[in-house]
Amino acid sequence: MKIKLLTLLLVLVSTLSFAQTKLADKFFENYGYVKAIELYEKVVEKGKEDAHVLTRLGDAYYNNSNSEKAVYWYEKALSKYSNIEAEYIYKYIQSLRSIGNYKEANIWFKKLSQAQQGDSRLKGYDPDNIDIFDQLTSKNIDLVVTLENLPFNSELSDFGSYVKDSTLYFASARGEHKKVYNWNKEPFLDIFQIPIKQDENEEGEIIETYGSPSEIIGEQVNTIYHEASIAITNDGKTMYFTRDNINQRQRLKYDKEGTTHLKIYKASLVGKQWTNPEELPFNDDVFSTGHPSLSVDNKTLFFVSDREGGMGQTDIYSVDIKEDGSYGEPVNLGNTINTEGREMFPFVSKDSTFYFSSDGHLNLGLLDVFKSNMLKNESSEPENIGAPFNSGYDDFAFYIDNESQKGYISSNRPDGKGGDDIYGFTISECHQIISGIASEHRTEIILSEVKVQLIDQTGKIIDEIITDEDGAYTFEVECNQTYTILGTKEDYQEDKKIITTSRKNEDTITADLVLKPLILESQIIINPIFFDYDKDAIRTDAQYELENIVNVLRKHKEMVIKIESHTDSRGRDKYNLKLSDRRAKSTREYIISRGIEPSRIQSARGFGETRLLNKCANGVKCSEEQHQVNRRSYFYIVDGEEQKP
Repeated sequence: MKIKLLTLLLVLVSTLSFAQTKLADKFFENYGYVKAIELYEKVVEKGKEDAHVLTRLGDAYYNNSNSEKAVYWYEKALSKYSNIEAEYIYKYIQSLRSIGNYKEANIWFKKLSQAQQGDSRLKGYDPDNIDIFDQLTSKNIDLVVTLENLPFNSELSDFGSYVKDSTLYFASARGEHKKVYNWNKEPFLDIFQIPIKQDENEEGEIIETYGSPSEIIGEQVNTIYHEASIAITNDGKTMYFTRDNINQRQRLKYDKEGTTHLKIYKASLVGKQWTNPEELPFNDDVFSTGHPSLSVDNKTLFFVSDREGGMGQTDIYSVDIKEDGSYGEPVNLGNTINTEGREMFPFVSKDSTFYFSSDGHLNLGLLDVFKSNMLKNESSEPENIGAPFNSGYDDFAFYIDNESQKGYISSNRPDGKGGDDIYGFTISECHQIISGIASEHRTEIILSEVKVQLIDQTGKIIDEIITDEDGAYTFEVECNQTYTILGTKEDYQEDKKIITTSRKNEDTITADLVLKPLILESQIIINPIFFDYDKDAIRTDAQYELENIVNVLRKHKEMVIKIESHTDSRGRDKYNLKLSDRRAKSTREYIISRGIEPSRIQSARGFGETRLLNKCANGVKCSEEQHQVNRRSYFYIVDGEEQKP
């Protein structure tokens, strides 16, 4: 007999744990993490610690940004079960990192790499580099990059932008001499300039427009051969540029193999004309030197060369510019920057970030633009700046103004106007606004003290505000994402909105919240609770709704209620009366099981089909929707005088 009783108790505990887990799951899936935690932890207290409950507890705390608790429950799950999904290992790693336990996170990252080979989050993972976590979490910064093929591009090659004093300089094959270069059957390149104008559009915004391009001012700069890739000193008086190796009569000079190489020249500004171009001393007739770029302080010149002793096809070098105008010895930038491939088009931005193009580092195809912090940190590794700057084609000659976050890049990607085209770009963070007003259902009264939560696509709560007297809330969100807006207030049913943002920067989305009061006159109003046909067991969806009753009773300690349940007319009258009574009492027992004193439920009675709300009596043909109106429960607030049946 004792064995049977023990077995029965175990079955009851197991059944209750299963039901409570299902209810917790319901809250979890609807972002009710606090309630889900309460219910899951009750399940654990009763001795049920399966992988589902433990990982759900970890997730509930993780989504609520409680990393210490998340670590605790994930650790429990991982120590108890060997077949935990890799996604939970990753969240455990993230939680460890969040609390600063990088050593343990690194250990688990090694395990994840074994369990989850090919996971994109492991790409480039160095097991000895704890900073890899920072790199992984910083890759998803959402930026708006407006990339535009500029109107002055021609059907020929245009590339190599450089801006000085509101003038854009670039190289183009559109020159008037029309001498054709055999490499691409286009005319040789010349240096052009174009004024950048600032105009105001109809919305009052300042926009940049371009004048008409013209050859650079100075008869001694452009020749019938190649000139391109310039850099101008801060004082605007000296220009470095690339030119074909020519003699004084402007004829090409060749090496022993019949190859003409490139050289760097510098010219001086006299009045408004560039004059007196002179060859730099570290040029040579047997190798090329080109693509000049200056450091921020103008004390270093960077350039590209295929000279002997390099590491690849073309390398980037630096040379000191001395106070007397002479130059030091060229120095190869080393294997952090240079590879066995091509490194070209160096550029130093105002914040001393070093940009260059390469096909030797990991890239999307052909030349890609990379950036490096090597001028501030010699050991800094280059980083591919990614799409849309880079593509599967040649992307090079990067220029950016750090202050305005505007710049230029050259590319031969498809749909351009010529072989190489110049693209202007603007970088900004893509943000949108989700805003709304919280109000009461039916009365439209503005509600204060509504907790409004912003929840991302993974279920993580990322922001939360409490409305004041105007009922308003506002969230700044990322573009092209899906969010849930959840509004909750004591004594009100929650309201939830699913919002998907577009790719349009600074767009505004309105999402008003309408909360239904739980207490209306002498009733607690909740959504209908449903029972399976001919059953009186409280389903999970009904439990979810009944938690609203639990919440109201917990807040209002003196409140006493009575429960009434009703059926539709289908079935025998007496049977419906008994069925509704069983359902009312099941409802009462559930509320009591959640810690509410039995004395606070004055009565729980069923009325069967005796109080129909419509015409659907016995023998009347009605739709399922019409019958559903009559299947209902009421929760009346009473003063405690009526006696229980």
